[in-house]
Amino acid sequence: MEKTKVSDTAGSTTGRVLIAADKFKGSLTAVQVAEHVTTGLRSVVPGIEVTALPVADGGDGTVDAAVAAGFDRRTVRVTGPLGEPVEAAYALRGTTAVVEMAEASGLRHLPAGVYAPLTATTHGTGELLRAALDAGARTIVLGVGGSATNDGGAGMLSALGARLLDAEGAPLAPGGGPLADLATADLGGLDPRLAATEVVLASDVDNPLLGPKGAAAVYGPQKGASAADVAVLDAALGRFAEVLGATDEAEAPGAGAAGGIGFGALVGLRAAFRPGIEVLLDVLGFEAALDGATLVITGEGSLDEQTLHGKAPAGVARAARARGIDVVAVCGRLTLPPADLGRAGIRRAYALSDLEPDPSRSMAEAGPLLERLASHLAQDFLT
Repeated sequence: MEKTKVSDTAGSTTGRVLIAADKFKGSLTAVQVAEHVTTGLRSVVPGIEVTALPVADGGDGTVDAAVAAGFDRRTVRVTGPLGEPVEAAYALRGTTAVVEMAEASGLRHLPAGVYAPLTATTHGTGELLRAALDAGARTIVLGVGGSATNDGGAGMLSALGARLLDAEGAPLAPGGGPLADLATADLGGLDPRLAATEVVLASDVDNPLLGPKGAAAVYGPQKGASAADVAVLDAALGRFAEVLGATDEAEAPGAGAAGGIGFGALVGLRAAFRPGIEVLLDVLGFEAALDGATLVITGEGSLDEQTLHGKAPAGVARAARARGIDVVAVCGRLTLPPADLGRAGIRRAYALSDLEPDPSRSMAEAGPLLERLASHLAQDFLT
């Protein structure tokens, strides 16, 4: 058998396997991960009972995970980050909606190599929220991550009825840069249904809005912002907070998430911030899915230091181990040492890179490689 990195000795188990893995970004969706793992397990133990519950932490793939768990997919046409119309989806079950801001305002909607750090807008996210309200949602999980924007949620709030004006009384242009010219912010026109709606801000980061750990400084460069752009954006977001009279909220955990949309949600939507994976596990019914499981398989594209700070596998492992259920992981690449994996509650991690060291080939052949990994996992834990 090919070499695998381990965090503990293997052990056998029987009963039901629960697959609760996130996507392998750039190669497999969370649903596809579960499918390939299931195929690999059953190649060794044909009769094994497997339940798949794809998970996400609020970023890309959050709506897909909700749909896989039984939510209905609703698709609407909204404003993209560059102002062009895009197709975006949210998920609805009863009066609970899962809205993924990347669906409307994410980097996925930018042409290759094109960035707009000063002008990209979250207006479409506001339109997506309004569509959820129109559909009867009274609890909305707003998953943020993968954004193309740095506007503090200004576009989102404008789409929901806020008026953001310059000194001449004219509406501000889209994006974070124009917030430097903000003179008046009137939230009185926000959709009145929001007052009776519980909004949960689900994010895997807890950065404040401003400063060296803020939205512009930490995440702006990932969206094409130069050092000069970062300075402009940080000052403009500071102006936004000042005019809203919300400088305290700017320091709140999660305010800096996804280009500062966390701030807009906390102030304008009165959202409650919670770690994304905790929220999604609740919404997806993870505790009920654990009933009867004797092994949980989690994972994501890269198990690394970031995994330990709010990513899906760490949240899955924490919840499963609290119930006394063993957890193993699959991933594209693994940089965590066994001791860190063990502290996170993961007994063993199986990496595609151990089978195919070339990253491009590993991503291109991720499905078949994952099936081979899963067969090794089955030999170690299910026979």
